[in-house]
This record gives sequence, structure tokens and C-alpha cells, in this order.
Amino acid sequence: MTELLSALHERVLIADGGMGSLLLAHQLTDADFKGVNGCFEVLNVTRPDIIESIHAAYFEAGADCVETNTFGANYGSLGEYGIVERLYELAQAGAVIARRAADAAATPGQPRFVLGSMGPGTKLPSLRHAPYAILRDAYQTQAEALISGGVDAFQIETCQDLLQAKAAVIGAKRAQSKLGTDLPIFVNVTFETNGTMLLGSEVGSALTSLAALGISGIGMNCGTGPEMMSEHLRYLSENSALPIICMPNAGLPQLSAQGAVYPLSSDSFARYVAGYADDFGLNLVGGCCGTTPEHIAALRAAVGVAAPKSRNNESAPAISSIFSSVELKQEVSYLSIGERTNANGSKAFREAMLAADWDECLDIAKAQSVGGAHLIDVCVDYVGRDGSADMSELAARLAVNAPLPIMLDSTDPAVIEAGLECLGGRSVINSVSFEDGAGPDSRFSKIMAIAREHGSAILALTIDENGQARTSEAKVALAERLIASITRDWGFAESDIVVDCLTFPIGTGQEETRKDAAQTLAAIAEITRRHPDVSTTLGISNVSFGLNPAARVVLNSVFLSEAVKAGLSSAIVHAARIEPVDRIPAEQFETALDLIYDRRRADYDPLAKFLDLFADVTLADTRVAQDEELAALPVAKRLRQRIVTGSPKGLSEDLAQALGEKSALAIIN
Repeated sequence: MTELLSALHERVLIADGGMGSLLLAHQLTDADFKGVNGCFEVLNVTRPDIIESIHAAYFEAGADCVETNTFGANYGSLGEYGIVERLYELAQAGAVIARRAADAAATPGQPRFVLGSMGPGTKLPSLRHAPYAILRDAYQTQAEALISGGVDAFQIETCQDLLQAKAAVIGAKRAQSKLGTDLPIFVNVTFETNGTMLLGSEVGSALTSLAALGISGIGMNCGTGPEMMSEHLRYLSENSALPIICMPNAGLPQLSAQGAVYPLSSDSFARYVAGYADDFGLNLVGGCCGTTPEHIAALRAAVGVAAPKSRNNESAPAISSIFSSVELKQEVSYLSIGERTNANGSKAFREAMLAADWDECLDIAKAQSVGGAHLIDVCVDYVGRDGSADMSELAARLAVNAPLPIMLDSTDPAVIEAGLECLGGRSVINSVSFEDGAGPDSRFSKIMAIAREHGSAILALTIDENGQARTSEAKVALAERLIASITRDWGFAESDIVVDCLTFPIGTGQEETRKDAAQTLAAIAEITRRHPDVSTTLGISNVSFGLNPAARVVLNSVFLSEAVKAGLSSAIVHAARIEPVDRIPAEQFETALDLIYDRRRADYDPLAKFLDLFADVTLADTRVAQDEELAALPVAKRLRQRIVTGSPKGLSEDLAQALGEKSALAIIN
């Protein structure tokens, strides 16, 4: 642990305040900017004396840390001035100045620290203003320069796009790997007055996606004054074990004849922020726009040298889109993974993709959300296509148009990476296995390296060099190998892993597959017993492949119900084709169970009976029968059934009839 991180856990550290307004107060001239008017980072070279004096003023006010004057030393901001090639020079110079000021102010009782400021720039990769890889590489250059200049940590701040924040974190990590350092990485996101980040991200999605990248602290800066940050800080305090940071503006800016004015006095600002530090267990506090050394002096006096309030929180394992977060293990059901955005499993999706009808692809993806999916499995692999190009195009569109997290489904590491470079949320990679071993050149190792960099969750298949495991013992043994390698060799937690025990179709009549479903259920139960933090999943429809559609709906639904009882935590399904088992006729249900568990007798073959039950049945017939059965019930029972099954069809008519017999309150009760 670095000295800074140790100090962060011992006492609430105080950072500096605003930089820009103090620079403007110096009445800078064209000569100061050397022809690059408005680019404050140029002052690191042309007027280091001014920059150092501002750092010194904040240290004199009692700050423990100052941020380098490198907020705009990035691809987007310097690109606006046409001086991207000066990125390293300006970032390094800013770090050197801050380091000199910190060393001058340090005492044996109060070490002083330098935070390398990395701002968002003017390009939002989720909106495709610039390619992710270009931004990531520019952030790596900035981070290398900051390390060279002597920073103690990176402060990635004012993040408005989670994909931009991800590019900065990964750029900083690549720089550290190259230069052999291990400095803390802090990330501050910015929320608008409507309570979300600029692109609509909730605080939960920010925590899920950023914490998975292995950052050292998370918090908020800029955007609003402290009075609008309380609920976001409360969420972080209750859901994250990471150090928490708060660096607000001095209130919401108000326009005046002199420009933006920040209304919060130093005492009011300090009262808010010090209160949050006490209430929410903050570790690092400071100011942003409109704050001055006076604000920081008041904050220093209010906070004193208090230790941070203890927090013992652990985030629930989750994935996220850029909009919201979804827990990998649902409390009252299974995690439903939509399977329709798969070029090999959905004719409609494949045809739309081949025709480059991306709007139709999006409609198919979004329909799965309406149908009850929590996560969307996306597979674009198709013979003769450029999978990386297809995945980039589709993932970029899904990132800002679909509310659900994404599972990237491919056997090609390049396709997986192309998708992750478009997604700011935390995704699941489907899949890894030991099919071609686990050596350094195997697909397993290549995909695991990508997953580690992007903080993805991992779906692992029980397949090795000998093929798919068939017995429950073989499935469990292979799962153990996968879990051990993913945790031991790649540093993942067990909660990052989803194991797919796989199953073969059981309706083909082939003797070698008749017990596959039962073996899979036994394996799920044993893996769940041994590794309660590991999630499990199944491609449910595999079990019924080859049967007619009506039979498949019944077998899939019953198999899924049994798998959930065995401990299955997620399932890749077409949610609209899954029926609640209490809606399945008793004879069909019992025969499906007999087929799943291979309960053959000398005078009884459940497969033969199951096929006979559905010999002349279509999906339309099934739905008509269900509708007729429902219509025959008294209205009160019909309403109850619609609530149980979540079916809105006919609900308005039933409610109108019920209101003729009872009051609205009586119906609700």
C-alpha cells in the first residue's frame, strides 16, 4: 500500500479547490499563452511560477493534496488547439511543478501529495466522437508523463461518459505496467442536476463498471454544488468498500455580467462537505469550480484530523449497461439472458445483420428487455463476415440505445475486444473453456487477458481438450479446473465467474444423450454447493433441440424450473417462450419431468409419450387452449392468474367486469 493510500485510511484527506478561476484572476495575456489562448496547460511551460503559487496557496490553506494543472492534457482538449503532439510535454511539466510545491510544503507530521489530474476532454466515445483506442492510448501517454513528473496517484475526474472513464483507467494501468509503478487510481464522475451522468448513467452503473476495473477510490466532482450530492454519496457509502471522494463546486453557477458566479460561501461549503465526510465515511474531500483557498481553509478547519467513518460494505456481484446495474444473482428469480440477438440462433436477427439493418437489430435487442430479459447475449459470428466490424457497429449502437447490460458471445478474441471497446458498462464474456488448452497462445489465455483489462465477468464452459463433459462428475471436475485457473492465475474473484455446465438435446432418441439433462442438473447443484459465490447458467433451449415448437416450450419451461431448484442462477432463454409451470397441463408437465430425469421403465418410455402428446399440437393450439382455460375461470381467479403470469392481455376487460362487482380497493386487497 502506498503512503497516500495509508494516509487515506487513517484520516480524511483534504484536496485543493478550483484552478481555472484562480488562473483567470491573474489577468493572463496573449504572451502568457504563446499563441494558444485559453489552453491553461500551456502555462505549465510558459508561466510555471503562477501555477506553483496556486499550489502553494492551497497547501498553505491546509490541503494535503493538490491536483496537477493537467486537466486538459488529453487528446480531445489539446486537439481543439491543434497541439496534441505536446501532450507528454505539458503533462510532465504540470506534474513537476506540483511535485516541487508538495515537497516544499511537506513536514514530518504532514506529508503532501500530488494527484495527477486527467480530465474528460471534449470527445465522448460512447457517442462515437472519437475511437476508444485513440483516447486510451492518449491517456496512457498522459499517465506516463505524470508518472515521470512525480505524481502520487491519478485523479480521473469530471467523467461524463463511462466509456471515457474506462479508457482513462485502462490507459493509466497500461502506463504503470510499462513503467513498473503501482500508483492509486481514483475516479470522480459528474452528475447533472437531473441525478444522472450526461449520458444517463445512474450511480449504480458507475460503481459497477468502474469498480470492476480495479480502481482505488470512487467519488464525485464538479457538476453541482454539495447540496445535490447527498443521495449519490449515500449510495456509494452503503454499496462500496472503496474509498469515497467528494469535490463539489461552490454551488450551482449563476450567470452575471462578470460571467459565472458560484454562490456558496466558504463556511457553507465547508459545513456541507464536512457533514458528508462524517455521515458517509468519505476519505478525500476538496473543491472544484468556484472554490478557493478560503474554501479549503474552512474545510480543513471543519474536518480537522478525524479518521474516516468505518464502512464494511461489499458490492453485490453485478454487471451493467451505461445506464443501470443488474445483480448477477437475482433474489426471487433467475437472471434471464436474452438469446434472440444471435446470428446463429435467430433467423430474424441474422437476416437483419446481413442486410446491415441495424435499426431492426436494435429493435430485436430492445424487445428482449420488454420480454423480461435482464441481460442481452450478442453473437455476430457468421461465416464470411468481418465479426469485429459487425460487433463494433452493433455494440456501439446497443451501448446508447439498449438499457440492458451486454453479454459478448464469440469464439474470436478480436471480436470480444471490439465489443468491449464500445461498451462503458460492465459486460460478461461468453465464453472461455479449455477446448484448446490453457497455454499462453490458447483462446482461453487471450480472452482472459482481455477480460482482466476490461473488468468483465467471465462465462466458463465445461469443455476441455477431450470435448464437452457429459457426466456430472466430469462437469464438476472441469468446473473446478476453470475456477481455480481464473482465480489463481488471472486474479478474478469467484463472484466474477459464471459456469455453464452445458447439456445436449434429450429428445433425439440417442441413448448417449438420454441422461444429459439429469447429469447437468446434478452438476449445477454440486457446483453451487461447493462454490456459492460462483454463478451458473445454461442455454436452456439446447435441451429440446429437434422437437416441435409447442413441445420445446413445455420441455424448456420444465427444465428451467428444475434447474433453478438445483441452484441455477441465470439462463440464456427466449423469455417470451418460457411458461410458468403452473400453466402447463399436468400430463405434459409430469411427462416432461420423466423425460428430464430419464425415468424409463420396461413398459414406459417418457420420450415416446412426450412426442405423442405433441404429435398434432402447435404453439397456436397451446395458446388457444390456455386462453380458453383462463376464460372459463371466475373473474377474480382470472385476475389472480394474470398477475401470477404477468400477462396484460385481457386485463382491462377483466378489471372492468370486476369493478361491476367490487370496489377498486376491494379488488386490490
